[in-house]
Amino acid sequence: MSLLDVILRRASVRRYIKKPVPREVLMKILEAGRRAPSAMNLQPWHFIVITDQRTKEALSHRRWTGFLREAAFIIVGCGEKDKKWSTVDVAIALQNMVLAAEALGLGSCWIGDFDESEVKKLLGIPKGRRAGLIWVPD
Repeated sequence: MSLLDVILRRASVRRYIKKPVPREVLMKILEAGRRAPSAMNLQPWHFIVITDQRTKEALSHRRWTGFLREAAFIIVGCGEKDKKWSTVDVAIALQNMVLAAEALGLGSCWIGDFDESEVKKLLGIPKGRRAGLIWVPD
């Protein structure tokens, strides 16, 4: 399958099969994000992988996030606030991950319905970082 096929086939998936994703698949997805371009190659990103059911439940109580509890894992992208382009850089990295997941046969969904301060508190994200762009594979 070509990269263009992956891009054109990708769609937001909000229903997941209760099946674990092999660690090597998760690592390939994370590596795709790590290899993303960033302004001045600063790579101002940090990723939190959530597999704990209680944490997934805690993130699933908003209007559009109920399906999070069914995900094999959630990736939260965090950018360094003091880096000018970190929001864009984190988004590019997460887009690489979404495409990698699709190429590996997994569905995913960007999440916009979250309260950044709640996510930061729940996950212990430091003040100097922005949290967001929660992403979920099946």
